Amino acid sequence: MLTIYNSLTRQKQAFIPIEPGRVRMYVCGMTVYDYCHLGHARVLVVFDMVARWLRARGYGVTYVRNVTDIDDKIIRRAQENGESIHALTERFVGYMREDAAALGVLPPDHEPRATEYVPAMQRLIGLLQQKDLAYIADNHDVCYAVRRFPGYGKLSGKSLEDLRAGERVEVASGKHDPLDFVLWKQAKQGEPREARWDSPWGQGRPGWHIECSAMGSELLGPHFDIHGGGQDLQFPHHENEIAQSEGAHGGTFVNYWMHNGFVRVDDEKMSKSLGNFFTIRDVLSRFDAEVVRFFILRAHYRSPLNYSDVHLEDARHALARLYTALRNVPGRKSPVDWANIHAARFAQAMDDDFNTPEAIAAMFELANEVNRTRDPTLAGWLKSLGGMLGLVQTDPERWLKGVSGAQAGGDSGESDDPLLPQVGKTVGALIEERAAARRGRDFAAADRIRGLLLEAGIVLEDSAQGTTWRRA
Repeated sequence: MLTIYNSLTRQKQAFIPIEPGRVRMYVCGMTVYDYCHLGHARVLVVFDMVARWLRARGYGVTYVRNVTDIDDKIIRRAQENGESIHALTERFVGYMREDAAALGVLPPDHEPRATEYVPAMQRLIGLLQQKDLAYIADNHDVCYAVRRFPGYGKLSGKSLEDLRAGERVEVASGKHDPLDFVLWKQAKQGEPREARWDSPWGQGRPGWHIECSAMGSELLGPHFDIHGGGQDLQFPHHENEIAQSEGAHGGTFVNYWMHNGFVRVDDEKMSKSLGNFFTIRDVLSRFDAEVVRFFILRAHYRSPLNYSDVHLEDARHALARLYTALRNVPGRKSPVDWANIHAARFAQAMDDDFNTPEAIAAMFELANEVNRTRDPTLAGWLKSLGGMLGLVQTDPERWLKGVSGAQAGGDSGESDDPLLPQVGKTVGALIEERAAARRGRDFAAADRIRGLLLEAGIVLEDSAQGTTWRRA
């Protein structure tokens, strides 16, 4: 049985969907004013993996990942750039989708934008006013009255007293209580017309927290199965979502709350001030996209993820072992036999709160079995299990020769890289020259050719079937 660690109850729980056979999942997505960074990459890959496994288990999944396309940072960046908010956000939505596709992330079923759901947000705020959970502040913002919602703090585990004394409390003029948060922001002088909407409370725009409550309930209903996001969103964002949604609709908002861990860089917190802040594009300019995905999935999603070049290189070599097994033994397509010891271990790991490190370990055991038995059925299962994680779906020969899945055209085996045939011909000629030297028992010359290729980043692998090469 699938179990999920629920941040709300702080323990693993058996997963029982609200509707048998169907899972409704909402994940907080990106605020689109800049390029996605490594933390975003982890959210994208982790919840893509969750959706893939749920579908592999036979569930029908409706996956929603939102886009925040209006907030203070977006308005400020657009003004700095001298462009419209729409032009800015449209451009970075495009970049976000390119980054996600490069990482092998499948598109969500719905990708709602906040600006498309403002009427739904206004309706939700109206409900909160009717239930005396929202009020108009002195500065004309509409705020949520936190102390009037008895369950506030249950997700973060914080009492109102702790929150009142905490450093993260935002104090703004006009609030009845420093803990209260904004549902609707009154338009400010100088803000562009596209950043304001007519409302019962005057022109303005929604606060950040109300977005996800509205979009989630509109697309998945007022009560759904899974809500996910980064650990940094647990408080205050997700805490406030619960207060809004349960305050407005009554009853439970979400059954299972999932949060992935932070990304660190060389054991330090990733931040611009420390100069260790990397966008996805920074990383993909240096490492193959599938290596980055593999690196993310080698760690349990709830654990901290420590980024370093050493760890990425180690991930590259490990992934090459799986691809080498698939290159040496072409797979035969057949349904995975879950009674197989390695497949069973894989499934058991994934059912244990999506334990990808253990699942990947099972894949390596299966790869060893493929190498030992040269059984094409086992090789086919290895590829199928990898597909459930979004791994090892590229043509092995091309991946091992240094072309990523996106460059190699996925499983097609076709490449858009004009240099690859030239590289192959050059290496092939040297392999022939080395083979001739070995036949002539000139082992020094053969070793010299191997060494020259290794210096160029090419590894030769000898077997009974001949010599093949791959990138180091």
